[in-house]
Amino acid sequence: MTSRDLDFQGRPMVAVTGVGVVSSLGRGVADNWAALTAGHSGIHRITRFPTDNLRTTIAGTVDFMAVEPWSGIALSYALAEAAGTEAIAMAGLDPTAFGAPLFLAAPPIELEWSQRLVLDKLSGEAREEAGYDRLLELARTNRSAAIYDLTLFGGISERLADTLGTRGLPITLSTACASGASAIQLGLEAIRRGDAERCIAIGTDGSVGAEALIRFSLLSALSTQNENPERASKPFSKDRDGFVMAEGAGALVLESLASARARGAEILGVVHGIGEQADDFHRTRSKPDGSPIISTIRAGLDDAGLTPADIGYINAHGTSTPENDRMEYTGLAAVFGDAIASVPISSNKSMIGHTLTAAGAIEAVVSILSMRNGTLPPTINYQQPDPAIPLDVVPNTARSADVSAVLSNSFGFGGQNVSLVLGREPR
Repeated sequence: MTSRDLDFQGRPMVAVTGVGVVSSLGRGVADNWAALTAGHSGIHRITRFPTDNLRTTIAGTVDFMAVEPWSGIALSYALAEAAGTEAIAMAGLDPTAFGAPLFLAAPPIELEWSQRLVLDKLSGEAREEAGYDRLLELARTNRSAAIYDLTLFGGISERLADTLGTRGLPITLSTACASGASAIQLGLEAIRRGDAERCIAIGTDGSVGAEALIRFSLLSALSTQNENPERASKPFSKDRDGFVMAEGAGALVLESLASARARGAEILGVVHGIGEQADDFHRTRSKPDGSPIISTIRAGLDDAGLTPADIGYINAHGTSTPENDRMEYTGLAAVFGDAIASVPISSNKSMIGHTLTAAGAIEAVVSILSMRNGTLPPTINYQQPDPAIPLDVVPNTARSADVSAVLSNSFGFGGQNVSLVLGREPR
């Protein structure tokens, strides 16, 4: 390793040498990039389960990768495997013998209704009472090895480790909507510490089920504009009314720049820096003064050794909820000042929906592709600008742009905030 492989603080520079993605728009980088730049929407009516009497009946489900029997756990694994395999192959490595650590962002694991009903049948008795006390009793008295294995929190990563041939104990994390970015953060830090020459960071979420939908609906977080599903997600618009649940996975092979150069790998981009801050104000709301978001963005720029003037594009968290979009603008305006009005910013969630645990990883992949291809995906459905959020949201149509550095924001329920600073090439 020479000085040209180190960043401004003398740390190993971290390159991205492979990416993979699955979303409601399709499987693979090529299909997703074509759809995103064309401004297509993957949001549609839910057919996976009955939606009678539900306030929200739309989502960005991945229905073209069926798993039998269906469960959010099984689909999350299938999505992660698809994205991870694509990323490793793109990096020019063996997708069955990767030989480096795995950092996985996965949704919270719990007994789903299919498993609850299986437990109930195993009891051999018909009882009317329901609730968690009953569920716990069934789990204690009808021990099912299959259900136990399925519901282990680290089960998805353990299976992935076997399939992809990763090295060491796989790490599983869940930090709500920031999870995918948090997985990238762990990978970056491992390489900077010298614990690994390369690793793979994956964010996955296939958990759109009736119960999850109802829970978010009870928080008044979901859009109820069901009549035109493809137009329901409208970040930064005045008539936005909530996010649209979605599924998908994003994967990035991270590698020390020295290692990538030594084996002649193609450098797709670099991770300049990451900022992370917690917000303890509320379980779902941001602190009113925006200070945690502001600190997160500043920390990311400081870690990267960049200034706001160096950022040519912002891949927004942009959920389409009234409060989150406003708070993201507040944070960005505090850091960028008046210049924020002229920095292009767009939200992929306008097209693929909010992929929750996977969002940060998918959006990091899109950010890398934006710089490499010189094209900024649009924020679609932007027909009614919100005068309180004066931003250049790349409205409705993709835009050509020469961008060398991107800020990608991920702000999660529970107060976990992460800002990635990604670059087109080493500095």
